[in-house]
Amino acid sequence: MKLIYTTSLGKTIDALNHAFFFGEKITPTQMHEAAAWITSRHGKEGAYADMFAPTTSDFNSGARLFTGEGINSKAATAHILGEEACRALHILGVKSNKAAKALDEATAGIQKRLDDYAYQKGTYCCGTCTPAMWRHAVVGNIRNPEKLLTQGLKTLKQRRLENGRWRAFPLYYTLLALLDIELPQASDEMRHAAPVLERMLLRLPKKDKIYRRRRTLAERVLAKI
Repeated sequence: MKLIYTTSLGKTIDALNHAFFFGEKITPTQMHEAAAWITSRHGKEGAYADMFAPTTSDFNSGARLFTGEGINSKAATAHILGEEACRALHILGVKSNKAAKALDEATAGIQKRLDDYAYQKGTYCCGTCTPAMWRHAVVGNIRNPEKLLTQGLKTLKQRRLENGRWRAFPLYYTLLALLDIELPQASDEMRHAAPVLERMLLRLPKKDKIYRRRRTLAERVLAKI
């Protein structure tokens, strides 16, 4: 199982998220190597809020969310991959002074940005960037995550559309974030999207990586609510 793509933070994070999501075994050696490579991207040119920098390839070729939706700007690419990199390091849990220092500084960097206004509505920048911030907040050391997430879910409810989606929030990536939030409001929002997921599961399966992720996500969301 390949986890590190030295030319792409996006592909590396995607491979790690795939292993996390499907419970694939990551050896201790792979954990240390992945953590060291992510750490090496800390604070480099292009990093957002002193987090972990995408590579030139990520910026030139564009990145995609784990659930397949596109990321529409270089700023969003840097922010989302930075948040996801912080999350990945927390999950890997490698005990390294260098990794711990980089993660502490990255957390402080994004926390400073969040303190400016994010706790008022629990969102950050846009509907694509916000679920990345929520995913980091669930596992990381973001200050007062429950307040942040509670406010965010209140805002998400206000963005509901009649078709089971949300205005400006990508359906599947938002659901991916909601799945890990242990608050009643998260279940309410997953129930809002349930009809969309039920219809999707009626379709014939495709032999496609993104479809497999979305289908598994749909099954897990429906099982949880």
